[in-house]
Amino acid sequence: MEQSWEKHKVKMGSAKGFPLHLSPPQVLVLGFAGVILAGALLLMLPVSTASGRGTDFLTALFTATSAVCVTGLVVVDTGTYWSTFGQVVILLLIQVGGLGFMSMATFFFVIMGRRIGLKERLLIQESLNQLRVAGVVRLVRAVLIFTVLTEGTFALILALRFSLDYGWPKSLWLGLFHSVSAFNNAGFDLMGGFRSLTGYASDPVVNLSITTLIILGGLGFATVMEIYRYPRTRRLSLHTRLVLRVTGLLILGGSFLFGLLEWGHILKDLPLHGKILASYFQSVTPRTAGYNTVDIGQLYPPTQFLIIILMFIGASPGSTGGGIKTTTFGLMSVTIFSLSKGKEDVELFRRRIPPWQVYKALSVTLLSIGLVTLVTMILSITEGGNFLAALFETTSAFGTVGLTMGITPALTPVGRVAIILTMFAGRLGPLTLAYAFAQRRRKTMVRYPEEKIMVG
Repeated sequence: MEQSWEKHKVKMGSAKGFPLHLSPPQVLVLGFAGVILAGALLLMLPVSTASGRGTDFLTALFTATSAVCVTGLVVVDTGTYWSTFGQVVILLLIQVGGLGFMSMATFFFVIMGRRIGLKERLLIQESLNQLRVAGVVRLVRAVLIFTVLTEGTFALILALRFSLDYGWPKSLWLGLFHSVSAFNNAGFDLMGGFRSLTGYASDPVVNLSITTLIILGGLGFATVMEIYRYPRTRRLSLHTRLVLRVTGLLILGGSFLFGLLEWGHILKDLPLHGKILASYFQSVTPRTAGYNTVDIGQLYPPTQFLIIILMFIGASPGSTGGGIKTTTFGLMSVTIFSLSKGKEDVELFRRRIPPWQVYKALSVTLLSIGLVTLVTMILSITEGGNFLAALFETTSAFGTVGLTMGITPALTPVGRVAIILTMFAGRLGPLTLAYAFAQRRRKTMVRYPEEKIMVG
């Protein structure tokens, strides 16, 4: 993929009339930044707030970044601070950010009958994190159809459930908003008072609907398409098998550990089915949706650290979620296992993994650890207080999750800027940002002699 960037630069017109050649990562960075800025300007308008007085730029920028990066961290309550117009803007930003602005642009290109050339296909390839350019336009069409059908179906289910509490037509808006937000792993809610879904901890309809949307949005669109075609093809790629295996293990393991740690604490007042649902919900939502049905700030520290681990791993490649991704975590685990067995190659499901993918997984993991560490240190200085809360907030922003221990509304301006940049880096991926800002790679004809060093 990286080599194709060097062969095919995206040509854009500069202000002075000279051609400006940008790589796909650079276009994605500028594209997401442009959507965020446009959203922030819209949210600053008086019509966007319930009070009609408008809002300051930093609050609008934080909210727009959180929406486009499908995070869900908020410094003002979405359900009460923003007007219906402002909530519509946030919903549109979530949809564009979740699917990727190139996917949305492709949709409009198809409607207008415009031909999608190689430049656009390379951008779509990078936006959806695909290994090949071939078939990306068909994938985008399938993704858009799948998205509309899934969000529409669950919007109706949630609207019917919310109608029992809020009546019509408000329940229609609540159903649509939460369906889109959950599918795109955003975590924005309209319940008011920063309560998220804590009022529905034992409700099977809300719990199962939201978690199904989160899982479908977090598996990755290519994986979902493979599963859909499986009855006909009877074949799953290595990527899909790894995604399903890691996702299943994380959900089951997270549910078991959460229930084990909190059964007699935060879950003690819930009925048996409520305890099971809450354990399952809190295992799914850190990857990477941001909804919660229990008070995260009241959990035991070991449980909060468990959620931090789940948030750091995140969703799967080509999905609406963030984090280092399930495949990166799986590949790193398999690499450790292979080395411990004395194998020269990294093997998975009777297949050999190319070394460059192992290097990429290691690079993503180390860059992510470095980013989380740096921002956690900054928040520990600017916000003071609990180190675990700072680590939790940073990891939530990096994983584009949206869960918080309660410090988001009280962030200082420096803390807000740090979280904004972390959300942006988490949505695009640290490696994409590194490629975007790196100088053009020059192919060298020199290969130095090999020499070993002591490791471990």
